[in-house]
Amino acid sequence: MVEDSTGLGSVMAHAYRGEIDRVGTWRQRLDETTTWAVTLMAAILTWAFSSADNPHYILLIGIVVVTIFLGIEARRYRDYDVFRSRARVIQENLFANALDPSQGTESHDWRAELSRDYRKPTLKVSVYEALANRLRRVYLALLSVLLGAWVFRITAFAPRQDWLTTAGIARFPGIAVIAVVGVFYVALLGVTFWPRERHAKGEFREGDPDDWKETDG
Repeated sequence: MVEDSTGLGSVMAHAYRGEIDRVGTWRQRLDETTTWAVTLMAAILTWAFSSADNPHYILLIGIVVVTIFLGIEARRYRDYDVFRSRARVIQENLFANALDPSQGTESHDWRAELSRDYRKPTLKVSVYEALANRLRRVYLALLSVLLGAWVFRITAFAPRQDWLTTAGIARFPGIAVIAVVGVFYVALLGVTFWPRERHAKGEFREGDPDDWKETDG
């Protein structure tokens, strides 16, 4: 493409810089959501264990709020993936081919595909896959910490009371609260690890990290 049209090659260079800038912007938004979730979680943990008189269900409220942040971040991840996918298409098919034309392009119709996406931008990743990605990357660990803290709060932190009684909230018996929490976390594990077809555009590949620096000389 660069050989056939210098003007188009220049336009693509500017388009690529624009896509990279948008990738960075959405990456920052993802990080901001995670930062707020971690900050809020730290505040809740500190308050929950500052006194034995503080109710344990503040940790359950923390789980709900962090789950809301998970939903926000999953939505932002879907937008982020749109621009990352475009950047990867350009990298794989334009820059990689310009550096080593003998390997050809990853997709022979990449220009048409990119054109269609510019004409009618579409989300490439489902909500389900976005949730699974953010859970694997960040939120399953955060929610596991809150779960562990809640279990500790209703057991070892209140040794003189029966933990089933301690887990109760107002008129809701402890066994019902524990059942709801258990079902919620089983659902989280299902979303995180259930096998599915991947639609997000991949970047990194496994291999020897020193291979790319090896030379024949």
